[in-house]
Amino acid sequence: MGILDNILKVFVGDKSKKDISEIQPYVDKIKEHEAAMSNLSLDELRAKSDTFRAKIKEDQKEIQQQIDQLRIDAEAEEDIDKKEEIYNQIDALKDDRYEVEKATLEEILPEAFAVVKETAKRFKDNETLTVTASAFDREISATKDYVTLDGDQATWQNSWDAAGKEVTWDMVHYDVQLIGGVAMHQGKVAEMQTGEGKTLVATLPMYLNALAGNGVHLVTVNDYLAKRDSAWMAPIFEFHGLSVDCIDYHRPNSEERRKAYNADITYGTNNEFGFDYLRDNMAHDPKDLVQRPHHYAIVDEVDSVLIDDARTPLIISGPVPEGDRHEFNELKPKVQDIVNVQRKYLTGVLAEAKKLIKEGDTKEGGFQLLRVFRGLPKNKALIKFLSEDGIRQLLQKTENHYMQDNNREMPKVDEALYFVIDEKNNQIELSDKGVEYLSGEDNPDFFVMPEMGTEIAKIEAKELPTEEEAELKEELFRDFGIKSERIHTLNQLLKAYALFEKDTEYVVMDNKVMIVDEQTGRIMDGRRYSDGLHQAIEAKEDVKIEAATQTFATITLQNYFRMYRKLSGMTGTAVTEAGELWEIYKLDVVEIPTNRPIARHDREDKIYKTKREKYNAVIEEVTNLSKAGRPVLIGTTSVEISELLSRMLSIRNISHNVLNAKMHKKEADIVAEAGKSGMVTIATNMAGRGTDIKLSKEVKEAGGLAIVGTERHDSRRVDRQLRGRSGRQGDPGSSQFYVSLEDNLMRLFGSERIAKMMDRMGLEEGEVIQHSMISKSIERAQKKVEENNFGIRKRLLEYDDVMNAQREVIYKRRYHALFGERLRVDIANMIFETSEAISESNKMAQDYKNFEFELIRYFSMSSPISEKEFEKMDTMAIAGKVYKAAYQHYQEKMLRNAEMAYPVIKNVYENHKDQYKRILVPFTDGVKTLNVATDLEKAYETEGKQLVQDFEKNITLAIIDDSWKTHLRKMDELKQSVQLAVHEQKDPLLIYKFEAFELFKVMIDKVNREVISFLFKGELPQENQEQIREARQTRKKEKLNEEKEEIQNLDERSAQSRAAGNTQRQQQQVTETIVRDKPKIGRNDKVTIKNVMSGENKTLKYKQAIPLLDKGEWVLTDA
Repeated sequence: MGILDNILKVFVGDKSKKDISEIQPYVDKIKEHEAAMSNLSLDELRAKSDTFRAKIKEDQKEIQQQIDQLRIDAEAEEDIDKKEEIYNQIDALKDDRYEVEKATLEEILPEAFAVVKETAKRFKDNETLTVTASAFDREISATKDYVTLDGDQATWQNSWDAAGKEVTWDMVHYDVQLIGGVAMHQGKVAEMQTGEGKTLVATLPMYLNALAGNGVHLVTVNDYLAKRDSAWMAPIFEFHGLSVDCIDYHRPNSEERRKAYNADITYGTNNEFGFDYLRDNMAHDPKDLVQRPHHYAIVDEVDSVLIDDARTPLIISGPVPEGDRHEFNELKPKVQDIVNVQRKYLTGVLAEAKKLIKEGDTKEGGFQLLRVFRGLPKNKALIKFLSEDGIRQLLQKTENHYMQDNNREMPKVDEALYFVIDEKNNQIELSDKGVEYLSGEDNPDFFVMPEMGTEIAKIEAKELPTEEEAELKEELFRDFGIKSERIHTLNQLLKAYALFEKDTEYVVMDNKVMIVDEQTGRIMDGRRYSDGLHQAIEAKEDVKIEAATQTFATITLQNYFRMYRKLSGMTGTAVTEAGELWEIYKLDVVEIPTNRPIARHDREDKIYKTKREKYNAVIEEVTNLSKAGRPVLIGTTSVEISELLSRMLSIRNISHNVLNAKMHKKEADIVAEAGKSGMVTIATNMAGRGTDIKLSKEVKEAGGLAIVGTERHDSRRVDRQLRGRSGRQGDPGSSQFYVSLEDNLMRLFGSERIAKMMDRMGLEEGEVIQHSMISKSIERAQKKVEENNFGIRKRLLEYDDVMNAQREVIYKRRYHALFGERLRVDIANMIFETSEAISESNKMAQDYKNFEFELIRYFSMSSPISEKEFEKMDTMAIAGKVYKAAYQHYQEKMLRNAEMAYPVIKNVYENHKDQYKRILVPFTDGVKTLNVATDLEKAYETEGKQLVQDFEKNITLAIIDDSWKTHLRKMDELKQSVQLAVHEQKDPLLIYKFEAFELFKVMIDKVNREVISFLFKGELPQENQEQIREARQTRKKEKLNEEKEEIQNLDERSAQSRAAGNTQRQQQQVTETIVRDKPKIGRNDKVTIKNVMSGENKTLKYKQAIPLLDKGEWVLTDA
């Protein structure tokens, strides 16, 4: 604790004490209710929950009635503006209802917490509890062994199975646990030491908030904890009629998972909650949704989820529609040919340049040399020649000459080339000669993009009827689209051939193109270049061209958890990250006192010169502790060090277990043994999180659990997590960290000064220095790293916020379309925005002719204003008039569609209603046809209006989804490209925000126009009964990949960045989708590995291959 902190405490007071003093009155009130609770019968105790539920409902009754009435009014209201106003009122009332709920829960909190505590006491003191059977008791007795029925009576056991382990309830809440419960109910983070019973504490706010019936989520870091805790705590809640479930038991999108979310209390892992949100926002039917609105969540190990994993994106990706349709194979021979022709030509030019330069003609020789450099910069002969004395200077001098006056002379150099390569910017450009060569004599316009302005002028000069003119323009746009795609494919193929070399930028293994990381030289398994480049390289190498994939939906955990109305958390170490939790999530951290004083002895760090000395000292210490009958937990910063220490202990014949994050199934068994006398357990600092090690009486007498840290972590809280494993509930124990000057943290911070001091003191190999001054110095170094990491995370958050704001707008529109009730308002807004955009752009250009054309194109109607009126009126007046005419025209058209469809629907309903429940009705805009599924009975009862609503819903969802997927790809590309702004002394974030806003504006405008265009043009092809058929419920199953992007954990990330000599964020590789398809390999399985450079093959055991594979020089093969 610093001197400044001590001075501040004198004047401001201790925050921890202040927090506890604010919560203490609640604890006093809870204790007042305890005596009354102990006198209640079991039925009376259970009846308390019904009383609470009734009170919550009663307090909200008035607001709920207003909401119900407004919903009826909105359904009946025809006026769009009034309808929108009603929906805004409903949203405001929902916020008011939540405020009423908060006030009610605050009022009943003391009594409700006393009910939970009394319930825990009754389960602890009685083997069976017999009550009058309720409907809920009868329901769960069918699936839960601990509830049995006997007539009108239900008997509850106090023993049950908790995820494979038999437990007997033996816990009752301490006073400090009541403090933790209140803090979490208030939406704060409760920092509680190991063994203080966080799982039990969570039952208090969960019970209270679940009474409101809006769902409470308990979020864990892994499925083992989710399944264990949901089974362990369930009877306490179920005894009071609250349903409990765990989403990790059920398949995604299943009826069982929906039921789990509809339970009063839902347990699950952070990833699954996030993925379910994304899946829901890809649903095409309200019945496919599993989640309810996000109400209240408690996050276990909150620092791990909301800080370490917070910026990890969850991604659902899948194939691009017709992603396997491309022209790579068709264009490949042309590109191969043009590259060979240019290479052959420039080989001759280079020979000529060498000859001229040798003869002393540097002017012409330099000109020829520049031509070779512009055409084939990666040519090995050129690179070798440029390394000779004076040649590179000659090239630069010549290049400067031709680049002056804005590249005025450069066309003279390029005129003989087929394509020009700009290696610095990774760009390639076809010359006129190249276009001519590729197009051939048969089709000279094969690659030539039409000049849109000229072509449109030619069409307008023909003075054709408006509809015919519009048709010709549409054809022109289509031709433009096909050719732009073709040129894109061609450019990517040219890049693949001219800029990307096999065994340098990528390797080909197992018939797949695999990228090589330019920084490390390692194979980046599963990564792909974006924007079709990877497919171009696959075409070049004659391997299978994979269908293009793209991101369909993505969210970071940070943004997912910020959607909850109320969020709270619990962990053993949050104080060191309190600033970040407050700044990003507005979560205050409350330090909860321990039930008994901590008796653990935390010793000063021991510092050695080398790692070898340090590890020898660790093994010596562990051997002595184990012989003294004390259990030892060794904390390491990596799995590699864990294995090294394991080998060293094996040599000394010391029995031990190794625990890491991949061994959740064995975790319970290893932890159960970890507290036994003389037992040694090795764990990474991160894997040690959450392990509650219980000690026997003889172990406590021997001195308790000994913690041995083999290195200081970048983050203080990870070290505190490790220390916290010892000294639970007042148990004795000790903690000791071993540090060497070769450790990553010490190399970067203060090691030089300490090394000089050790030299001056004359310390020899194996000798140790141990002093509080050095321990504090290390802690200061950790603080620096934490501050730096927070800065990086905060920066990433700002990028993430841009994406999140856009996601909220799109998903809100999607939700309205999915449920349909607010869709009419959204369509009216789309019509207005499109009217405004058309009016604004054409008024600015004073182009009445294009104004007419766009009205026909999007609204299928003639202009409601004359050319003279267009010239006189301002933009808003024109937009208003167009909107009124367009909306009226739309209503009439939808009515006409309903009338046209009704006779056919009536016929199908009257003759086949027993046969069909849902039917498919085709709609077309003249180009595309869309089959709309609708409920036959509803369509018949509403005289076709239901069909029109389903048509609106289907079109809106399809276009929003398609545009959003494309937009996500553009945003990914933008995030990469803006990083180059640093070189221009510009802030990439500002450029990102501006460009992202522009991209989103364009996307929204495109969505509006496309939806409106289809809705206005959409017609039933004919009154043909055969075209209407049964809609089968089976939807085509898309092959989707769900992945948590490969962001390393805290240990790996910090080790890697420190090894690179800094803790700055490394620039990401420009890649897109990650797909994992590596088979699982056992450590003793025989594998064949290949040297990337020499091609040498070796066959050996996988565990022996791991060190070689990690270096990146060797790769696995199937052979």
